[in-house]
Amino acid sequence: MRIFCIANQKGGVGKTTTAVNLAAGLAEQQQRVLLVDLDPQGNATMGSGIDKRAVPLTIYQVLLGLAPVRDAAVRSPAGGYDVLPANRELAGAEVELVDLELRETRLKQALQLVTDRYDFVLVDCPPSLSLLTLNGLCAAHGVIIPMQCEYFALEGLSDLVNTIKRVHANLNADLTIIGLLRVMFDPRMTLQQQVSDQLESHFGDKVFRTIIPRNVRLAEAPSHGMPGVSFDRAARGAQSYIAFGAEMIERVRRLA
Repeated sequence: MRIFCIANQKGGVGKTTTAVNLAAGLAEQQQRVLLVDLDPQGNATMGSGIDKRAVPLTIYQVLLGLAPVRDAAVRSPAGGYDVLPANRELAGAEVELVDLELRETRLKQALQLVTDRYDFVLVDCPPSLSLLTLNGLCAAHGVIIPMQCEYFALEGLSDLVNTIKRVHANLNADLTIIGLLRVMFDPRMTLQQQVSDQLESHFGDKVFRTIIPRNVRLAEAPSHGMPGVSFDRAARGAQSYIAFGAEMIERVRRLA
């Protein structure tokens, strides 16, 4: 079982879209996938077709040791993967975790009990360096960083890379950057092309070959409670995420 965080301290960069569609793309290729929603907004839960208000158990109970992962996980009806759901309760977990022992590794401990059930665990982190994000980074083997090819995205990237280095040095020696994923890409914009070239020259093969285009069908999919990959498989965005799933499998095999 390989655990990957999808993280970026900047909001609105397509983290949840990437998490949900990568999960569906991997499931399409016969991988057993668990998507962990670590964001109290619960967007990955809703985007997978699960009503966050109706689930009896969530990641909140798992982090506090009140329920195991196998009891809290719910099947995504459209996506073909399992989801560890989140809702607003999770915001309270931040405060409650502060007083607990080994508070940064609660997720890691919980996931160790399901290593035989999944090939991939994808963790959708909130857009801030909180105790929840720290739990994701401590549990993960690697980080996938979705980013837009814009100037401010480069600024935020250096902060995130420094954070990952600190977690690697102090809390999780296995943690590494798996790759940067260019999302919401519009090749007609010269600046985006320039930033994309800069990323490739600076990070080399850490930049995924797959590029996710700006795509209306991907944006529409969450309102139908479906990953874009299931909602309109023929759309350019969906095809890109299926290709990204194949690239991830290939990259993980090389890592092993």
